[in-house]
Amino acid sequence: MDNDGQESSGSKRKDARRNQQALLEAAAEVFVASGVEAPVRDIATRAGVGMGTIYRHFPTRADLVIAVYRHQVDACAEAGPDLLESGPTPYAALWQWIDMFVDFLVTKHGLAAAMQADNAGFETLHAYFLDRLLPVCASLLDAAAASGEIRSDIDAYQLMRGIGNLCIGDDSDPRYNARTLIDLLITGLRLPD
Repeated sequence: MDNDGQESSGSKRKDARRNQQALLEAAAEVFVASGVEAPVRDIATRAGVGMGTIYRHFPTRADLVIAVYRHQVDACAEAGPDLLESGPTPYAALWQWIDMFVDFLVTKHGLAAAMQADNAGFETLHAYFLDRLLPVCASLLDAAAASGEIRSDIDAYQLMRGIGNLCIGDDSDPRYNARTLIDLLITGLRLPD
């Protein structure tokens, strides 16, 4: 509060950023569980905010989906170095990062529909995705290969594309579990002891 008993604008901005972060995290969780068409009230409930707060930050569903997409790209990008530093081995860090990446890919399903015909917007997001995540995946692969844990002939783009392709259909076919095949793929990277 300032001298007149009013809340400072810095405090309001901090609350707004905190609300926005809570919304993005809640929306990502709801999108993973229920898809991008999940009711906005479910996101508001999970975030502990009112519906008006969501619409103040994200006037349209597409705005929210795009923000969640960017937020998750950033979270994946930032997690890579942290996992590498704190993980027991580079291979374990790679595996944990891929698990996060798969969560992100599940959230991404429906993005194209939410963006409708905004092809330029989608291409911009895809370029952002590649610019942020390819170097992180490459550094995890390089570290695991340098430690002698995995093959050294796998390219980050190929791996990420393969994982993405394995995720197609995971949300629409109850008999298909992409994580099973992704686990098999990541296990197949491992060099024999």
